[in-house]
Amino acid sequence: MKLKDKKVLVVGLGTSGIPTVNTLIDLGAKVTVNDQKTKEELKEITKDLKEDKVDFILGKHPENMVMFDVVVLSPGVPTDLSFIQEAKKLGMIVIGELELAYRLCKGQFIAITGTNGKTTTTSLVGEIFKNAQKETYVVGNIGVAAVSKAQKASEYAFMITEVSSFQLESIIDFKPKIAAILNITPDHLNRHKTMGNYINAKANIFKNQNKDDILILNLDNSTTYDLKEIAKSKVIPFSRKLILDNGVFVKDEYIVVKEENKECERICKVDDLKIPGKHNLENALAAVAIAHFAGIDQNIIEDTLKSFMGVEHRIEFVDEIHKVRFVNDSKGTNPDAAMRAIEAMKSPIVLIAGGMDKGSDFTEFIQSFNGKVKHMILFGETSEKIKNTAVENNFLECSMVRDMEEAVSLSAKIAKEGDCVLLSPACASWDMYPSYEVRGRHFKESVKKLRG
Repeated sequence: MKLKDKKVLVVGLGTSGIPTVNTLIDLGAKVTVNDQKTKEELKEITKDLKEDKVDFILGKHPENMVMFDVVVLSPGVPTDLSFIQEAKKLGMIVIGELELAYRLCKGQFIAITGTNGKTTTTSLVGEIFKNAQKETYVVGNIGVAAVSKAQKASEYAFMITEVSSFQLESIIDFKPKIAAILNITPDHLNRHKTMGNYINAKANIFKNQNKDDILILNLDNSTTYDLKEIAKSKVIPFSRKLILDNGVFVKDEYIVVKEENKECERICKVDDLKIPGKHNLENALAAVAIAHFAGIDQNIIEDTLKSFMGVEHRIEFVDEIHKVRFVNDSKGTNPDAAMRAIEAMKSPIVLIAGGMDKGSDFTEFIQSFNGKVKHMILFGETSEKIKNTAVENNFLECSMVRDMEEAVSLSAKIAKEGDCVLLSPACASWDMYPSYEVRGRHFKESVKKLRG
């Protein structure tokens, strides 16, 4: 993609915006940055920016799109904004950071999406490929912009890429050699408006694949597996519940790979996994499918599965105080993710939940407590909504607090010996925190204060 002397508008700064701007400058583009925030609000972010080579339109949207050749959107920017629609009508190239990275990269993309499990699966796949001595870059929605590694990667590199529905909305040519959809459950409906739109965004991960590419789908999630009907690529299913003629599954308590007309290949025992919960078994099955069909040696896959300890903020053990375990699941940013965390816990739970409202319904979330959650502590934008849903479903053990420190302090008073205090918010963090990572760190700091 030739960008020298092109007038490029980058919309939205942040995790991917800064490396996007710096990459475009290095390629000789004339860059203008647009963000709704003011220069003062962005001063911490822009310290990593080559500011002397950038024009700014801040605190408002651009009024004259004719002056640009290309528009690059950060993932958090809705594609239905009027000035973006105007750019498309004018025939401009309008792409996201992921598409830009794909066009600049010589390496091979392996892309992983799903409502839940993306970060764990992407991290696990990255570890397998690194242990196989492959040139590996773990990028995308996981926190490292793909564009920041795109030009560094050789033709032999693997770009192990976590991709969100937001990123997939703005692709054009992006075509991973292997794509995986882990699951699809309601999420981000405040952005996508309907479940159909959300599913369509996820399905973009394989829209450019052909018969020589591989699509890995969760057979146990019907919304996901139904997408096989519109796939042009070779579909490989994985299942936690069923024995398959072709795919990755569990048989006799082993994770097994079976290809057509071949014998089953045992990878490791399910009990060898260090990451807890049925959902993490599904993540492991998907990772095995990706690695196996990418040609990674069985022994390397096995050794990595046995040693992988999970990722920060996802069912992460923090401390045990007075025989009460504190677990950080700040990555549980929707009801389905929080339900999986609750299911993974073996002891009675004091649950800390609440955050930004993404348009989720919390009925199934409350119903999943099933006697395991003894008390729920709520804070944030959704606290009233969750409490009302709880009362409607006859769960009355709720407390409302102002912030994380008060939630942790109260949880320690309510929890008894043998209980677990679980932060699994079932909501986004953006009402009170810039990210789920910051929220999770605040939880851990608050737990540390309990110890004194």
